[in-house]
Amino acid sequence: MTFASYAQSNFSSKLIGLGVVVSDLDRSLDFYVNGIGMVKAYSFTINEEFSKRSGLSNGVPTAVTVLKLENSPEANEWKLMSFGKKATHPKQNFIQDDTGVQYITINVKALKPVIERLKQQNVPLLGNSPTPLNQNTHFVLVQDPDGTFVELIGPME
Repeated sequence: MTFASYAQSNFSSKLIGLGVVVSDLDRSLDFYVNGIGMVKAYSFTINEEFSKRSGLSNGVPTAVTVLKLENSPEANEWKLMSFGKKATHPKQNFIQDDTGVQYITINVKALKPVIERLKQQNVPLLGNSPTPLNQNTHFVLVQDPDGTFVELIGPME
């Protein structure tokens, strides 16, 4: 048995859920739902007792809103929560400006409607977006309200 096959047998799911602490939950939900096009799948609360016992937030409760690219059991979870405070690190201009999760990549069926929604929200396209990757596929880069880079990849239409 190789290391790779051994490692693969340790997981009960092929999905990854990522928890993202944002400064303003409503603003982030607007960006991800109305701009990017994600859907709200469900919400849950982490209460004081569990947050302390689990080591998550030392007793600070929070509500978590789970977004997905589609509302199906096979879709990864983008879990947004807020503690009502701004980030302590400066907003990044490029992915090398900080450590930790810097960007996510979302493959779309058509970039044009996403770009139109983002422009309506006054979200600037970064670099020379859209940038052609090949004859049919383009790359668009934006940042969410807290500075996380979002790569959008797909055909224009």
